[in-house]
Amino acid sequence: MNEVNITELVAHLVLQLAVILFAAKLGGELFERWLKQPSVLGELLAGVVVGPYALGGMQLPLVGALFGHTAESAAVSVIPVSSELWAVGQIGAVILLFYAGLETDFGLFFRYSGPAFFVAMGGVILPFILGDLATVAFGVASGPMDPVALFMGAVMTATSVGITARVLGDIRKLDTPEGVTILAGAVIDDVLGIIVLAIVVSLGVSGDVSLGNIALVGGKAMGFWLGLMAVGILLSKWISRFLASFRSAGAALTLALAIAFLASGLAEIFGLAMIIGAYSIGLALSNTEIAETLREPMESVYHAFVPAFFVVMGMLLDFSAMGPVLVFGLAVSVLAILGKLLGCGIPALAVGFNRLGATRIGIGMMPRGEVALIVAGVGLSREVIQSDVFGVAIMMTFITTVLAPLLLVPAFRTGGQGTRRATTRVHPVQVEMETTERKGA
Repeated sequence: MNEVNITELVAHLVLQLAVILFAAKLGGELFERWLKQPSVLGELLAGVVVGPYALGGMQLPLVGALFGHTAESAAVSVIPVSSELWAVGQIGAVILLFYAGLETDFGLFFRYSGPAFFVAMGGVILPFILGDLATVAFGVASGPMDPVALFMGAVMTATSVGITARVLGDIRKLDTPEGVTILAGAVIDDVLGIIVLAIVVSLGVSGDVSLGNIALVGGKAMGFWLGLMAVGILLSKWISRFLASFRSAGAALTLALAIAFLASGLAEIFGLAMIIGAYSIGLALSNTEIAETLREPMESVYHAFVPAFFVVMGMLLDFSAMGPVLVFGLAVSVLAILGKLLGCGIPALAVGFNRLGATRIGIGMMPRGEVALIVAGVGLSREVIQSDVFGVAIMMTFITTVLAPLLLVPAFRTGGQGTRRATTRVHPVQVEMETTERKGA
């Protein structure tokens, strides 16, 4: 009997994955090719369409409701998909962040980590405060230390590294002072945001909001992350040589993924989200010779698994649950935009950018994308938030992710230097660009 049940579960999962991958690519093609928007938005919308609250809940011959609520979905509480499908989605999230770390320019990341740190701090503190207080003001939470309010603040801190890098790459602005500061700031922003997430989740589960517990959880999370980064960087050359020593086909890729999964599991054990472990290892390996060998095969793995994560995230959206909190969702979206524009833009002014450059950085830090979805998914799976607040997070993510490319492209096309001339020495990339432009002229 168990063997039959397992076979049926696997068959059902395979059918689900078939629909998910078809829907993801159709949605991504629609948004990227015809709507000129990031494909991630199409994948998210595809999840909404085929999910349990829409077409996926319809009864079909032989298979029933393909994505409907089942007994297995109870294993992950309020998550309306099966535990095995949820697991596939989380694997996609780990692969996403490992690949993002592998693609990060190690030198530029640390070169601009100083100014980017201040930009990131502002991009975490102000949105967190706005999200927390707005949740209380709209009566969704009882007070600013309510886990629901804290979690909404944590969701607001996110910045999408992938989406920001994609947009900047498309308009050829990755190597500008604003571009590298946005990218480095987005990475640091996510590290800080995930540490905030670790603290919030711990407080939401334990109910202990004492300063001592906050310090303990925060210190544990920060200590593990710094330790993991240090070990990863120190051992990166050895890891690279170890992976390169294998001659069997696909060995380097397989072992690199094994290391990423190991780091992800350890991160979860020490109170951080799995994705931060995966990103840290990817970043450590990005400066090694093996990175170039891994990028091409990793891209194939990325395109196979990552869309499944976004589609599964879209499946969690229940529009009926958003009705009572629609005004709250729109208010949160506006505050999310202002939180990054001001929270990142003002510190950018203090570290050498002019108003134009600070505006570009604020807009570039705006999209929440996959990171906010990951944070919101963690909150929903841990039962810290319910489906209505999750819907608000999805709405905010969708609005900010759509607006960012629409505003960022014109901000760069207006032309003009984004740094104050007196501080261009802080940004040697800009000096190099200006020199190249003069030679070309």
